Amino acid sequence: METWRIIASALLGIVGFIGVLIVMARVREKTGSGQAVGVTGLVGVTALALTCVLALTVLPAAVAWGLTGVVTVIVAVLALAS
Repeated sequence: METWRIIASALLGIVGFIGVLIVMARVREKTGSGQAVGVTGLVGVTALALTCVLALTVLPAAVAWGLTGVVTVIVAVLALAS
């Protein structure tokens, strides 16, 4: 496995996990339901894991790094908007 794939997936996983936590906090603020927060977290972590596996295995370099960059920008905006 190429080094760039491991680095891109690790960055995507770290930033994506922070994003999932931010989204879970927003769901908790809006609904107050622990069940909704749990479902949101499960869906978010599953989507993140699938994306990381795709970046590790089949996505081309430009797509993997582009996806990592887009997720990083989105999480930064969400964090600053909080």
